[in-house]
Amino acid sequence: MDKWVRFEHAGKPGFGKLQGDIITVYQGDMFNSPSPTTQTAAPSAVKLLTPTQPTKMIAIWNNFHALAAKLNQAIPKEPLYLIKTSNSFLASGEVIRWPASFDGKVVFEGELGVVIGKTCKAVSEAEAPSCIFGYTCINDVTAADIINRDPAFQQWVRAKSFDTFGVFGPVAATGLDPLKLSVKTVLNGQERQNYPVSDMIFPPAKLVSLISQDMTLYPGDVICCGTSVGVGSMKPGSQIEVTIEGIGTLANRFD
Repeated sequence: MDKWVRFEHAGKPGFGKLQGDIITVYQGDMFNSPSPTTQTAAPSAVKLLTPTQPTKMIAIWNNFHALAAKLNQAIPKEPLYLIKTSNSFLASGEVIRWPASFDGKVVFEGELGVVIGKTCKAVSEAEAPSCIFGYTCINDVTAADIINRDPAFQQWVRAKSFDTFGVFGPVAATGLDPLKLSVKTVLNGQERQNYPVSDMIFPPAKLVSLISQDMTLYPGDVICCGTSVGVGSMKPGSQIEVTIEGIGTLANRFD
């Protein structure tokens, strides 16, 4: 298992492999045979960035049996998804900001993220794992009150794409079996979510295959796999952490 990070040091971006408390700096393309250098850095000495620079972040709705049952939602026949725009992307350690144009409820959603490793279009479910680079932690922040505010149009993208609402990281971890993972979300020291990825309606390989029938996926793109029970609101000053064993903890303050 490897943990890949992107960082900024002395105003310049870089990437590398995190091993314990040391980043081994790499050069080339993270997704295509990168090579190690002799340089190393301590995470505390650099600014961690989002682990990839996606062309798009795809967020899945209603993808867990437990939450579908709680909300009395029918099991979907195909993935239901929206796009989170690039202005929303935020790294671990950064501050999630309350939108100036919104005064309603802002909620957290701890999720597993699938990181795409190569360009894929119309791939089969059997081919899909070869398109997956690794996995990351997601906080799919949502201005929940906006979604159904206008009866003529559900505002999913607006509700989920405010600046700083697409939180992911701290690493892209490879070599994991996603169906053996669990997602834990802690708000101000209190556990709010703890659910198994194996409860997914559409697991990662199936998501990649089905979404790739609709649109081309590119290296670094992220699929947010959806959340389960325990979603709740955040108040200014809150500390929110999403932890997935083998990946790490995505930690942010909300103000």
